[in-house]
Amino acid sequence: MADALLDVRHLSVAFEGPRSTVTAVDDVSFQIAPGETLGLVGESGSGKSVTAFAILRLLQPPGRVTAGLVLFEGRDLLTLPERGMRRIRGARISLIFQEPMTALNPVMRVGDQIAEALIVHGRTGARERAVELLKAMHIPDAERRVRDYPHQLSGGMRQRAMIAIALACHPALVIADEPTTALDVTIQAQVLDLLRELRAQYNLALLLITHDFGVIAEIADRVAVMRRGRIVEQGPVRQILRAPTHDYTRTLLAAVPGAEVSSPLTS
Repeated sequence: MADALLDVRHLSVAFEGPRSTVTAVDDVSFQIAPGETLGLVGESGSGKSVTAFAILRLLQPPGRVTAGLVLFEGRDLLTLPERGMRRIRGARISLIFQEPMTALNPVMRVGDQIAEALIVHGRTGARERAVELLKAMHIPDAERRVRDYPHQLSGGMRQRAMIAIALACHPALVIADEPTTALDVTIQAQVLDLLRELRAQYNLALLLITHDFGVIAEIADRVAVMRRGRIVEQGPVRQILRAPTHDYTRTLLAAVPGAEVSSPLTS
């Protein structure tokens, strides 16, 4: 993909213990174009989130990248000085966490947390922009809600506030780590609709991490299926849904209500 925004090549991550080393991500490669959504799907423990944290260089010891390249806008993030990475995190690549109640600061007002993301990257008009972002997230009475603390918001509103923080600086790429897992089905659908809307509005590239193939089918353009640290299958979503080639992919699809999984031998 010549015009790839993100190009991950042969990425490997290991966790070193006193007696053994565990490879959590093993020779993973994928690309994301501007404005594209790639779904990274697999069971818990398959290496999805570790991959995301490796891209942003947020791994904590004993985890470390042992091989590979992470090219973003043509630069290898793995060799970039930390000062350069700080300019990219939040501004060019942002992260939506799985559980906003643990990611949001419970003693800071929501508006202040959105404004902080802007101030850190030298943006002006942070307070006014916080209100604008909450309005863009379709949160009613945004002028009042910016003064609320996270516990005063519903689960869906907290997730929307997290998305507002992630989009504050107009990043080119958003990594969404299980953004709908803690939400009920109705709110999950609303959040997915919002992500679709924002992707179209801002030409966002989105790396969507999930264990739910139903979510992938709803929003992703392409999908990479991850199992035990390796990508076992990837391609356009419609192609994978119609004719998965790997047994593990068929197992994941079989768990989606109403999904019709074709055999590669008969499709």
